[in-house]
Amino acid sequence: MKDEISKVLNMMEQGKIDAEKASELIALLKEKDKDSTKKSSYLDKTLKIRIQSEEYDRVNVNLPIRLFQVLIKAGYGIASNIPEAKKYVNELDIDLILEAIDNELEGQIVDIESGNGDKVAVFIE
Repeated sequence: MKDEISKVLNMMEQGKIDAEKASELIALLKEKDKDSTKKSSYLDKTLKIRIQSEEYDRVNVNLPIRLFQVLIKAGYGIASNIPEAKKYVNELDIDLILEAIDNELEGQIVDIESGNGDKVAVFIE
């Protein structure tokens, strides 16, 4: 970003743009950098899946959001080409999942407790 700001200041010094335009451009560059940093920090979060059965069997899965994003795209593409798996993935709305990631969904997204005491929780932290 420093290089871009330097370029804007050089353009102003050379008279190619005025101070007001330079100020606008620098503000846009700073906003772009802020958005980029925010998105990067979200992608450093983890998708956590917690399952606990009535018999107290436990499953804990932690996937970095970046890895999950790649796996969901690749896995969906592969599974949709396997006849035995196709019927299951056709009901999966992959675009909705990817849109949730793009919109930086955070917190608990699934909270299920069955009648017999089994629990499933999925969240992003």
